[in-house]
Amino acid sequence: MDTRVAAGVGVTDQTPSAAGVPDAIRFEFSGHRPEDAVRDLAGVYGGDVAGAARWVARATDGTFDHRYTALGDAEVTIRRAQLHGALHGVVPAGGDLVVLWVGAGRVEIEQHALPLEVPVLLPADQEFAFRTADHDLRIVHLDRAFVRRVAELRGEVGEHALRFDAHRELGLEAAERWREALTALARALRAGGTESAAWQEAKSAALEVFLDLFPPVLDDLPAVLGRPRNARLRAAVEYVHDHAAEPITISDLSAASGLSVRSVQESFRRVFDVSPLTYLRQVRLDRVRAELTTADPQAGAVGDVARRWGFAHLGRFSAAYAERFGEYPKETLRRSVH
Repeated sequence: MDTRVAAGVGVTDQTPSAAGVPDAIRFEFSGHRPEDAVRDLAGVYGGDVAGAARWVARATDGTFDHRYTALGDAEVTIRRAQLHGALHGVVPAGGDLVVLWVGAGRVEIEQHALPLEVPVLLPADQEFAFRTADHDLRIVHLDRAFVRRVAELRGEVGEHALRFDAHRELGLEAAERWREALTALARALRAGGTESAAWQEAKSAALEVFLDLFPPVLDDLPAVLGRPRNARLRAAVEYVHDHAAEPITISDLSAASGLSVRSVQESFRRVFDVSPLTYLRQVRLDRVRAELTTADPQAGAVGDVARRWGFAHLGRFSAAYAERFGEYPKETLRRSVH
């Protein structure tokens, strides 16, 4: 849980708790100058000094002020962010899972305006740009490890990387469920603090609601891509999986991930020990095999399937297929069951 606050601008407290109980977290800060808001808020969300350099705040009508509070523990904190003015910047990948509730003002994520009074999951695995004006936000930070433990208890993730759809749109019923969860969390804190049974119950209930509203996205991507340092590589890999049937160049992967062409190549080598185009070929071979195992041996044509997945030279395709799966594509087709 990130609780970095610049010295002298507020109160911060990360209190050690009893054994087995997550540390309590409480901090707040406020100010009346745009430069204070950049220093304070970028300290929580900007990542580092270089990240803060990409944040800008300004007054909109001659006055400016901001206030931010956080209460909870190392697994869940409920927060409120208020700003009279305008702010924009870039948030790096990684960190907590963050659910935002816009009570007032305007908030844009990657130039997309967020709805009022509806829970929105912020992008967690990729850098994103934001822009706000005169906002009043209710925010819940969820520790990734805590979310994963609850998701595993529900039998929802297994060995998969923990990933969520930040573009999922929710309706009024979902908004009401999240509002009730927020109310229960706040009530539990007031009643007994973070070491109380009421707080633990409210946290678990809130996680259940979160996983109902934002169910984990299960895919066959390697779990190593769930690490924050691999967030940009993950974007490139997801692009490969989403566009495997289309012509793909390393420049496409560079644009999709925000990495340079050289960094794309180095990242694939570092994590997968293959080049990006070799990884693409492996994905395409897997897609061909998946089709052949369910195709009708009487009607199925290996060449048609191979060409659909980007293999123009059938001889080289057949050799690559045999090298990867230990049999030729026609043998896979003959074994398909219907």
